[in-house]
Amino acid sequence: MPYIDTDRRPAIDAGDAPQNAGELNYAISKLVDAYLIQKGGLRYTHINEVVGVLECAKLEVYRRLAAPYEDSKIAESGDVYEVLK
Repeated sequence: MPYIDTDRRPAIDAGDAPQNAGELNYAISKLVDAYLIQKGGLRYTHINEVVGVLECAKLEVYRRLAAPYEDSKIAESGDVYEVLK
């Protein structure tokens, strides 16, 4: 759970960019909370929608950002997996 300093919450709620992982988690959690409230509250289908969206967002971050970064580091430092050779 994103428990951050209470003095940072109003700034993030007003649109300030999160400054660390906890604040990013808080911002995402607040967005999810607002979505669930707008959808009418907790229902299995609403929770399933949120979990699916978060999973797809996570996979897209990995596909677009993490994997290319890791590939560049393999090219720079060499691969650790001998089985791929």
